[in-house]
Amino acid sequence: MRIKLISTVLAASAALAGCTLAPTYVRPDAPVATAYPADAAGKIERSAADIGWREFFTEPRLQATIAAALDNNRDLRIAALRIEEARAQYNIQRADLLPTVSATAGEARARVAYTLSATGTSIVTSSYQVGLSIPSFELDFFGRVRSLSNAALAQYLATEEARKAAQISLVAEVAKAYLAERAFAEQLDLAQQTLAGRETAYKLAKQRFDVGASSALDLRLSEASAAAARVAVATLTRQRAQAANALTLLVGKPLTDLPAAQALSSQNLVAELPAGLPSDLLTRRPDIRAAEQRLISANANIGAARAAFFPRISLTASLGTASNTLAGLFDAGSRVWTFVPQLVLPIFDFGRNINNLDLAEVRKNIAVADYEKSIQVAFREVADALAARGTLNEQLDAQRVLTDAQADRLRLSEQRFANGVSSSLDVLDAQRELFSAEQSLVQTRLLRLTNAIDLYRTLGGGLQETTAVATTTPTASK
Repeated sequence: MRIKLISTVLAASAALAGCTLAPTYVRPDAPVATAYPADAAGKIERSAADIGWREFFTEPRLQATIAAALDNNRDLRIAALRIEEARAQYNIQRADLLPTVSATAGEARARVAYTLSATGTSIVTSSYQVGLSIPSFELDFFGRVRSLSNAALAQYLATEEARKAAQISLVAEVAKAYLAERAFAEQLDLAQQTLAGRETAYKLAKQRFDVGASSALDLRLSEASAAAARVAVATLTRQRAQAANALTLLVGKPLTDLPAAQALSSQNLVAELPAGLPSDLLTRRPDIRAAEQRLISANANIGAARAAFFPRISLTASLGTASNTLAGLFDAGSRVWTFVPQLVLPIFDFGRNINNLDLAEVRKNIAVADYEKSIQVAFREVADALAARGTLNEQLDAQRVLTDAQADRLRLSEQRFANGVSSSLDVLDAQRELFSAEQSLVQTRLLRLTNAIDLYRTLGGGLQETTAVATTTPTASK
């Protein structure tokens, strides 16, 4: 009969465990506009989050670099271990929803003084006991344990979303670091070619000066031009090495056995992406989903804080056999049991429960603000990327025209100098302007590609490796 009562109590506890005092969760309204600023034409229907990074980044060397980073980056590895940590914490908290059943076995020996003995002599008594016990299981009538379990589950889900966000950021950062290293490499090649040409021009200027065909001013101008090119080569050599070191840190290992690199101007690196709508971010961006899970966890903690005002009912029970002799442990009539329910009702706690509830509600308000800020930051990132996309296209076209014009100017200046129509100063000035325009063209290409990567990241792209159907959209590199 007693065992049946225990079973009934446990069943009632399980039935009531689904009830909590936590407030009903309602997702806050997004504190952003209902549409992005005007976007450039050429939208496609597929979302950026559905495009795998191997379809978005098509160059084999860049693909190999990203794959190595996903395997070796320490920050991403830590994020994955954080998931395992949160999962373990959730499983520990969830275990409190069910009673712990333990097997027990014990022996007790005691010496009884002669004054307490029936025979008037001291004796040694023994007792043996084996059985099963339920040590202090809380009957969760008011949902305290359930609320704590829900909070732990939401924290685990938030940690998993944070790892996804870390992967998206890593893919984007590796791609941008790779492009930065390639841009410095291209600029260094231009600087080395320019230095070689200017050193040749300086030798010719010195020969002309030695035979009296030119002035000392022309010689010094040519020397200064060559020295400026050497400064550019040294600067770009250092910058390229530092960019390579930054890329190696992101990848997590030295970069070896990679496919040959291609010039930025000839790569088909990135595809055009749709802008989407702000509501898409609520389901596409892991950082926003992580912020919402933290809000859900804070909401569940309010339920646990509210339940602390109500009685806490716990149950301790055991069932087994006991005997004074080891041989008679399992004889008839040796069965024993205990059933100890306990009710604790807080009366005077000097405001502890009230302050715990206030703390839980404040933390929820903080989580709401954090969630809303995550949406606002995401909206701004997408809006910034869209605002830059159209202007960078125009800037790239204008920079290309400028570079072509400077190259033609240098050609005409050299012709005029050879015919004695203009001075060497015109040629040197044209060389300097062309070098600056070529360097700016590489930087503008880098900005355009970096902008496309930023848009891909801010729209939630970079989590999947491949997609079912490869993209065939126009490329952004020019």
